Amino acid sequence: MTVSAGEVKKLRDLTGAGMMDCKAALMETEGDIEKAVEYLRKKGIASAQKREGREVKEGAIIAYVHPGNRLGVMVEVNCETDFVAKTNDFQLFSKDIAMQIAATNPMAIQREDLSKEIVEKELDIYRTQMKEEGKPDNVIDKIVQGKLEKYYQEVVLLEQGFVKDTSKTVKEYLLEVSGKLGEHISIRRFVRFQLGEEI
Repeated sequence: MTVSAGEVKKLRDLTGAGMMDCKAALMETEGDIEKAVEYLRKKGIASAQKREGREVKEGAIIAYVHPGNRLGVMVEVNCETDFVAKTNDFQLFSKDIAMQIAATNPMAIQREDLSKEIVEKELDIYRTQMKEEGKPDNVIDKIVQGKLEKYYQEVVLLEQGFVKDTSKTVKEYLLEVSGKLGEHISIRRFVRFQLGEEI
């Protein structure tokens, strides 16, 4: 069976896989584009190889409004290709993240996004508490560090327990979906609105 260059290009545009891989997939599936896409995904070739710092310019902006219309979230989740952005798995992940933000009200996506002032303020509070409890100086730093880690788990999105399955963190859930889809996935930004909150 012969495969046209146009068919190969079409499959490549859909999957991001290499020309030879696309040609082989079309030969294997007798020119059926849908079956070729499935074939490539099963083989793991359609998933672009993970590269450090690879750009993620595709994705989706998802809005979630909590029943009662008093709380809403918008989140931007990015991936490498438009093909993956349109998959049910990616869309479901993005919706889950919007719902997570609605439920837990995180302050940042990762701990590096928190300002030094906020972290220092928390550390000062913990140190003061420990001193007032009469803890010896040589153990205060260890306790304070432990409290800071717990604080990160509460206010940093990727470190929070995933609300639908608390046995894993949001980061672990993200890595699962990323592995399944074969692309780098990134939560870029979010905004959370609560009716009547101070601006």
